[in-house]
Amino acid sequence: MKKIIAKFIFFIFRWKVTYKETYKVPKTVMLASPHTSNWDLVFALGVYWIEGIDAKFLIKDAYTKSFFGFFFRWLGAIGVDRKKHNNLVDYSIELFNTSDALILMVPAEGTRERVEKWKTGFYHIAKNAEVPVSFGFLDYGKKLAGVGDVYNLTGNFEVDMQYIQDFYATIEAKFPDLYNKKIF
Repeated sequence: MKKIIAKFIFFIFRWKVTYKETYKVPKTVMLASPHTSNWDLVFALGVYWIEGIDAKFLIKDAYTKSFFGFFFRWLGAIGVDRKKHNNLVDYSIELFNTSDALILMVPAEGTRERVEKWKTGFYHIAKNAEVPVSFGFLDYGKKLAGVGDVYNLTGNFEVDMQYIQDFYATIEAKFPDLYNKKIF
């Protein structure tokens, strides 16, 4: 059902999907970038559904416990009680350590607004959970969504962030003025 919905959306908006076969790993922190619009979630989930990626994302538990909670969980939301889990990095690491398979989608910018640099929680999650980082992307200029590289962190923050920044350098956001291509 999800795949049919996603294909319909991509057909209507005339988007295409691309990916590297190497994205198929059981555990990864999946970057979702650039993130400048609410449409990003629609297209990101769409590409994951088309490719059969069971991506999850963190959201306030008020959404997953509400009347429409079933819908958010169906989308892949994992509700987080911020009173119990005030450190999302540690909580995410715990999720990886207790799961056989987990694709955790993280919008590294942390907001749809322009930021001077990305938040680094995704980096610490991947490093401490000992999982690779996957590069999910939405290129609005080319109407192309997909999954690029799967990258094993070296542990050298500058080298790793430069590699990630180089990957996303040519990707065009829906609102380019809200996307800072210098991520660290």
